[in-house]
Amino acid sequence: MSGTLVVTGSAGMLGRRVVGDATAAGWNVIGLDLRDADLIVDLTDEAATTEAVVDAGPDAIIHCAAWVDVDAAESQEEAALRVNGLASRNIAKAAKAAGARLVAVSTDYVFDGTLTGRPYVESDPTAPIGAYGRTKRVGEEAIAEETDDYVIARTAWLFGWPGKSFPDTMLRVGAERGEVAVVTDQVGSPTWTGHLSPALVELAAPGGVTGVAHTAGGGQTSWHGLTVELYEQAGIEATVNETDSSAFVRPAPRPAWSVLATEREGVPVLPDWREGVSGYLAERSQS
Repeated sequence: MSGTLVVTGSAGMLGRRVVGDATAAGWNVIGLDLRDADLIVDLTDEAATTEAVVDAGPDAIIHCAAWVDVDAAESQEEAALRVNGLASRNIAKAAKAAGARLVAVSTDYVFDGTLTGRPYVESDPTAPIGAYGRTKRVGEEAIAEETDDYVIARTAWLFGWPGKSFPDTMLRVGAERGEVAVVTDQVGSPTWTGHLSPALVELAAPGGVTGVAHTAGGGQTSWHGLTVELYEQAGIEATVNETDSSAFVRPAPRPAWSVLATEREGVPVLPDWREGVSGYLAERSQS
């Protein structure tokens, strides 16, 4: 692929991966973030965002920048809304002004987690139960209002290396303590950045699907099941005890069911989550 691609949040766990994968795919990539980027821009500033994006002249934008601290969003919803809502509206306006296709990363947290028996698909109604999910849904709605050539790529349980994520924490704790307790009553689709990133780059190509696209790791498991698989593949001998979310009261409610799948043609289907664990561990061991 040839053309210019702007990646917002390029200094983050996912953004760094997208920059590398897009560059390898032949894009001329321009990173945009608050620090450590080609363009230093505050996306909550509409004028600055539009000026920077139009001057860059991208053919496409992959919008990874977000407020991702789920628990902090409960007490700082206004701040989270500026990042997940206002900044998304601004980048959508800038994309339209530049004539660029926009791929924006969203989340399983726009759902309430009460569905049973099947994955959430793109046509299912959203009903967030916490501040983070509410602010991400506002961002989705803003993008749909401000531009036409867009993809909202919802994902779930994202992990990658380098960066802070659930597997990194569990590997450290398991090695230190030899025993952990992990919930079984939250089930989702763990997604490795090494699988999501190429899918986002694919979606950024011109002429593809528009609208909402579910891009999460294949299959499903609980946090307990993910930990068991992680330790097995990593060769960590630690006991993984079963517990439930009542034992881990946190500021933000979590959807009990976060399994995502696509019902649409033209949306990349990601490999099984277990393959993501393998890829993650391989990368981690090489660093």
